[in-house]
Amino acid sequence: MKIAMIGLGKMGANMTQRLLRDGHQVVSYDLNEAAIQACEVFGAEGARTLDEVASRLSQPRIAWVMVPAGSPTETTINALADRFAPGDIIIDGGNSNYKDSVRRAAELKARGLHFVDVGTSGGIWGLAEGYSMMIGGDEEAVASLRPIFETLAPSADRGWGRMGPPGAGHFVKMIHNGVEYGMMQAYAEGFEIMKAKTEFDLDLTQIAEVWRYGSVVRSWLLDLIVRALAEDADLSDIKPWVPDSGEGRWTVFEAVDLAVSAPVITLALQQRFESRTEEAFSLKLLAALRQQFGGHEVKKKVD
Repeated sequence: MKIAMIGLGKMGANMTQRLLRDGHQVVSYDLNEAAIQACEVFGAEGARTLDEVASRLSQPRIAWVMVPAGSPTETTINALADRFAPGDIIIDGGNSNYKDSVRRAAELKARGLHFVDVGTSGGIWGLAEGYSMMIGGDEEAVASLRPIFETLAPSADRGWGRMGPPGAGHFVKMIHNGVEYGMMQAYAEGFEIMKAKTEFDLDLTQIAEVWRYGSVVRSWLLDLIVRALAEDADLSDIKPWVPDSGEGRWTVFEAVDLAVSAPVITLALQQRFESRTEEAFSLKLLAALRQQFGGHEVKKKVD
């Protein structure tokens, strides 16, 4: 199957490699020439314009958009729609607001185009481990993309699925990220308490390692805590400044709209706001976790 990957950041480039490795053909496009060349090394066909992208794909064309949510995604999808024909498929694999995805699907459907929203989790580890994909879209369009999802997932029969109509994929991914906020916050607070118990001189790395096996709180996030603490047990080189990329806020807004109580996720979001004015080990650990699973930049202290 041939697909265009639009946006060659860390995830887009890794997804390109995974697709190529499984025998798919990929047309790679990015505003950064170096990113295109890097994918060409792995066997992708580099394209320097969206016109070239469209010309290199046979109908029905398939384009997977992996650019930042908001204006970049809107502009890219509209530009592709202008170049595509009825029956072609545009996939948004970024972290768009699900309400935008519902709107975009309706707009593209009016032009005879299919829109599929894919909430994608896996971060910088997806190349090796595969991606969890929460998919929204018409059943027929999603079914036609099955070979791509089977390649990108951890295995062909797990880690991906159609959540419902257009918008459902990004909605579920939004809630996924809200849950992630709460889990990360709970870990961070627990380790903060243990660090404060100075009379026991606790080895936090050892504790995290013990918890990884047999414990009811074992998880991939705990694996990443071990990595972070092994690199710097005191996290002395990381500022406790934790950004939020939008999905946590959207989850809280949705909870309010639906009159659903979500105190853990809400407080976890508020704690990220607080991190920008406060020094605390738990906040350093949150920042370190984001770097470990997603390759997100951390703010370093300046001597």
